[in-house]
Amino acid sequence: MKTVLIHGMVMAPTFWSCFAPSIVREGCAAAYPLPGHSPWTLDGLSGALETTDIINAYAQAIERDFGGEPVTLIGHSTGGFVSLLLARHRPDLVSNVILMGAFACGRFVGQERLAARILRLPLLGRLLFIRLFTRWIATRDTFRWGSLECVFDKTVGWETDETIAAMEQVREHLMKSQADDIVAFVSWMSQTSIIDELALIDVPVLNIIGARDAIVSPSHQIHLSGRLPRVQTVILDRVGHLPMAEAREKVDQLIGTFLLFGPLTSSRKSDLTTPATPEPFRLPLPLGS
Repeated sequence: MKTVLIHGMVMAPTFWSCFAPSIVREGCAAAYPLPGHSPWTLDGLSGALETTDIINAYAQAIERDFGGEPVTLIGHSTGGFVSLLLARHRPDLVSNVILMGAFACGRFVGQERLAARILRLPLLGRLLFIRLFTRWIATRDTFRWGSLECVFDKTVGWETDETIAAMEQVREHLMKSQADDIVAFVSWMSQTSIIDELALIDVPVLNIIGARDAIVSPSHQIHLSGRLPRVQTVILDRVGHLPMAEAREKVDQLIGTFLLFGPLTSSRKSDLTTPATPEPFRLPLPLGS
């Protein structure tokens, strides 16, 4: 099984070291960062970031790491948005898409997060965004409290020594990112939508939605499903924006069942008996390479 995992905004590939589905660990997997997230710098293209640049960079990485064979994309939040774009524009490289807390447009009118609204302020917006970003990742505690906003039930027990260490690695990766690159990516995202193209995505999709998601409205995620032609939608009660952390066993079961018994043909199922050596955190080519 060949899988690419793409994390959410202001996270890092190491997020998946704890939260990758169990079935993914049995095959060949790669976790790619979002543009502008360390170690993917924009190499001076931040002023003219284009959707085609982003799609081409991910496509080059998949062709490099998987020989151009189709992969399952697992995208959380912004990673889901990017996964949908890849499935739309490079279906030759995508066998399935699994979404968690995903969205189909980068701007939610009336529901935007504070950081996105700040960035659109004239003159001071960019500076205030950078200050907010740097403060959030400045310490382990500030990053933890910011991340807890994504979780509905704070008593669910998802924080362990392992997950706390993984989130600290995420923070360390973010501290290596260039704030200007993050700004450029957020700006691109806020101006980009794939809603009108969802009906053209002709690959199987599993859409896992937290019913109590406070980051991406569940109604938007359900609307997204309604426009996809080949989608299975699962809504998890008492789960927020991090289903893979808040309901790990259930999500593992859903993804395993989807990949083993859903869209896979009998000929492809046999591939699962001889998994390739895992390569968990390979990174995409920088833009412009």
